[in-house]
Amino acid sequence: MGIIERIDAPKSKNAPRTKTGHVKVGALQKGKAGATKKVTKLPLNSILKMDCVEAMASLPDESVDMIFADPPYNLQLGGDLYRPEGGQVDAVDDEWDHFDSFAAYDAFTNAWLKEARRILKPNGSLWVIGSYHNIFRVGASLQDLGYWILNDIIWRKANPMPNFKGTRFTNAHETLIWASKSEKAKYTFNYRAMKNLNDELQMRSDWVMPICGGQERLKRNGVKAHPTQKPEALLYRVMLATTNPGDVVLDPFFGTGTTGAVAKRLGRDWIGCEKEDSYCEVAEERIEAALPLDESSLKTMQSPKQKPRVAFGTLVETGYLKVGAELCSKNRKFKAKVRADGSLVWEGQEGSIHKIGATVQDAPSCNGWTYWYYKDGKDLKVIDNLRQTYLLATEP
Repeated sequence: MGIIERIDAPKSKNAPRTKTGHVKVGALQKGKAGATKKVTKLPLNSILKMDCVEAMASLPDESVDMIFADPPYNLQLGGDLYRPEGGQVDAVDDEWDHFDSFAAYDAFTNAWLKEARRILKPNGSLWVIGSYHNIFRVGASLQDLGYWILNDIIWRKANPMPNFKGTRFTNAHETLIWASKSEKAKYTFNYRAMKNLNDELQMRSDWVMPICGGQERLKRNGVKAHPTQKPEALLYRVMLATTNPGDVVLDPFFGTGTTGAVAKRLGRDWIGCEKEDSYCEVAEERIEAALPLDESSLKTMQSPKQKPRVAFGTLVETGYLKVGAELCSKNRKFKAKVRADGSLVWEGQEGSIHKIGATVQDAPSCNGWTYWYYKDGKDLKVIDNLRQTYLLATEP
C-alpha cells in the first residue's frame, strides 16, 4: 500500500502541518472491498506515492482546478540506438512506458482520464502533453469521455535531438492538448498575462522553447534523473495562462516534480501522483529548494497595466537614435548599425533588433531592447532607456 510522502509546503494556509512546517497527511486506508477511501481534506503540496488512478480515486469529486498530465508515450522502441560516433542514446526504455498493445494503452488512458474528469471542478481544465506515438489516441479518448478541446499547442523544441539514423524528419516538437470539462465550462484563461509575456502580441499556439539542459536537467550519479523531464518554462506558461494564485494543480504523472516546483513559485497549491521512489526523492529535494515569487509580482502578472507599444523604428524616425548610429553588446564584442527603417545591419545580415541580437549570439531568440547598447558620451546605456524616455515624453 502506498503512502503520501511528506514535502515542505510553507505557502498553503489550509493544509494541516507539523510543527516543522511539513504538510501532515496520513497513509491512505483500504476499504473492505479493497477500494481506496476518499480523503476528507485535500493533501495539498504532497506526493501521493502510488498508481495515479488509485491516487486520484482517493480525492473528492470536483476538487481540483487544473490537471497537467505527461503520461507514458508508449514509444515501443525496439533495440538500442547509437549516435554516429558510437555513443548510445539515452532513450526512454523504462518499464512504465511499456504496454502490451494499443488496446492496453487505451484502457489505461481511459482509466486515468475518467478519474481526472471526476476530480476536476466544473470550470477546471486539463492539459495533456505527448508525442506522435500517443497524443492522437489520448485526444480521441478525451473527446469520447466528454472533454471539450480548447486548443492544441505545438511545443517546438529549439534544440531537438537529431534523427541519428537519417531515416525520418527530425522529431522537433511535442503536442499539448488543452481541454475544459465541458463545452459550456467557464474555464480560466489569463489573456492579458499571455499578451504581456509575448511582448504585447497575442500568444500563439506554437511555442518555441528549448528542451531541458544544463543546470535545469536533473541528474543522479551523472545520469538523467528522468528521461522525459519537461522544462520549467513550459509549465510556467501553462499555469500562468490557465490558473490563478491559490488554485489547486494536480499532476498524475509527477516524475521529478516540475509541476510542483513551478506551482510553488507561482503561488499555486499542487498534488502529485508518483509511484517510483527514485523520482519522489528527486522531486522532494527540488521542490524544497524552489523559491516562491513575492505576492506583488504575482498580482502584476495577473493584472498588468497596459503600456503603449513603441517600435524601435519610432525612436529612429523621432530622432532619439540617428540613422547610422552604432549599437553594441554590453561587452562590446558585437556591433551593428541602425538603418533608416529601424532595422540593424551586422556583417551583411539585416533584421530587427531582436533578430540580429539572436543571430550574433547564435540563439533561438533575443530581447533586443535589453541586449543592445548605445553610446551616451563615454558611457554605454541600454536602448530600453531611450524607449522609456520616449514614453515619458509622449504620455498624455
